[in-house]
Amino acid sequence: MANLVNEAALMAARNNRQAVLMADFSEAIERVVAGLEKRSRVLTPLERQTVAYHEVGHALVGALMPGNHKVSKISIVPRGLGALGYTLQMPEADRFLLLEDELRGQLATLLGGRSAEEIVFGKVSTGASDDIQKATDLAERAVTQYGMSATLGPVAFAKNSAQFLDDSSTRRAISAEVAVEIDRQVKQTIDKAHEMALAILQLNRPLLDSATKVLLETEVLEGNQLQVILAQVQAPAGLNTWLAQG
Repeated sequence: MANLVNEAALMAARNNRQAVLMADFSEAIERVVAGLEKRSRVLTPLERQTVAYHEVGHALVGALMPGNHKVSKISIVPRGLGALGYTLQMPEADRFLLLEDELRGQLATLLGGRSAEEIVFGKVSTGASDDIQKATDLAERAVTQYGMSATLGPVAFAKNSAQFLDDSSTRRAISAEVAVEIDRQVKQTIDKAHEMALAILQLNRPLLDSATKVLLETEVLEGNQLQVILAQVQAPAGLNTWLAQG
């Protein structure tokens, strides 16, 4: 938070303002999350279209998921060292726990970008690598730390590294059979989230196309214009069942 406030104050100073505005905080958040704008990074038309579909995919899936992280902005302006685009989700209130259905929702949202590429282009790009890493890490924590596996139950198979600073090992000694089951559960969790992301985007394909077209023209979608788009997202029949039962 201190970094955010400092960055916002610097933004105000650069613009010769005595007070820090909400616009300064908004820009500060984006700088902290995604880095500085890199408009000198020129993408090919296909790359730009791929990034746009990818980010809209994240946003449309995220719009249906439980929790308090509201999609507030989509951008295809490159930032930082590697962000060619980004979808910004802002918490609407302070939260200290992540519920099981919210975790599944986060997984589907992370895989929404890759899923959009699959549907539109019939193939995926390397742009989803960070999303896949985050989804895999989250799914593994659900199984090994949070006890959210129906078959393995409330057993901790991994140590919380913050509690075991004197031990470099994060995985407890487990049998080969349990290790195989952990891997199977992690893959099954991710596969189901992937299937749900695909189902949402296939159902909302016209909206995916129209929103991407607008994003390619404007480079940024936010505020009322974005919320009007997200309000049109339709939920597939099995969404609530999947969120409740996995």
